[in-house]
Amino acid sequence: MPRPFRFGASLLTSAPADEWRARCRRAEELGYDVILVPDHLGMVAPFPALVAAADATERPRVGTFVLNAGFWNPTLLAREVATTNDLTGGRLELGLGTGYIQAEHDTAGLPFGSPGERVDHLRRTVEELARLLETTKTRIPLLLGGNGDRILRLTAEHADIAAFTGASLEPGSTTGKLAPVDSAEFGQRVARYREFAAERAEPAELNLLIQLVAVTDDPASALGPLLERRPDLTLEQVLDLPVMLVGTLDGITAKLRALRDRYGFSYLTVLEPYIEAFAPVVEELRRNPLAEPARPLLGSPHE
Repeated sequence: MPRPFRFGASLLTSAPADEWRARCRRAEELGYDVILVPDHLGMVAPFPALVAAADATERPRVGTFVLNAGFWNPTLLAREVATTNDLTGGRLELGLGTGYIQAEHDTAGLPFGSPGERVDHLRRTVEELARLLETTKTRIPLLLGGNGDRILRLTAEHADIAAFTGASLEPGSTTGKLAPVDSAEFGQRVARYREFAAERAEPAELNLLIQLVAVTDDPASALGPLLERRPDLTLEQVLDLPVMLVGTLDGITAKLRALRDRYGFSYLTVLEPYIEAFAPVVEELRRNPLAEPARPLLGSPHE
């Protein structure tokens, strides 16, 4: 049997207490299983935001999606994680990544380093956190995200949840500009992770970050601005991207069932601007999680 679907809502912008609590309660009302926050300058501070989210809700877990390991000293981070887990009633999921926006490190006066150095720091952080948190006797689920071989190997070794973005940093960008990877490259990255994870006793949960959601009978209009920015992509190519959910409700749910059947993605995260748009998809997949997908592979959800 496939894993049951889980749904994460990534809240990006800070707000006064009443507004923040209302947004968290709304995510809970819409059926999201996890309330997530990022770790970027100019957005919410992760740990106080998660404590407030847990206080405002009853059911959802809360998590970082994902912490920039380069911002954190592992020893001090362990204190934050343990305290946050206690204050949220054990509902914390810890997401970690290398960080990819050089401009944020420059603003903070922190070294950015090479890709290899960032992965080395992430490994040290993961291993040190495991050692330090062992004394709390609390098991906090670990999510790791990234596309490169070294990150995928680290994820296979340590993570309870393997997260994929379906996008990569544009060469030379210091501001974190991302471009979606095509379906072929996406499949290759998932296959590579599975090679590294072949010896795991328990398979990890697989997470996919959805970049855009539009339930519509007119996908061409919904994707018009994106196609103008990316003239190298056709409408069909964009619709087949795993991280783009544009089309009818039946088409989108069929695509997500196909993604789970083919790759194992059962934990789906949407960004804050699409939380309401994705809610009917959450409801339908809860009601009918095992319906046959419309196509054996990905397919285009606009049909």
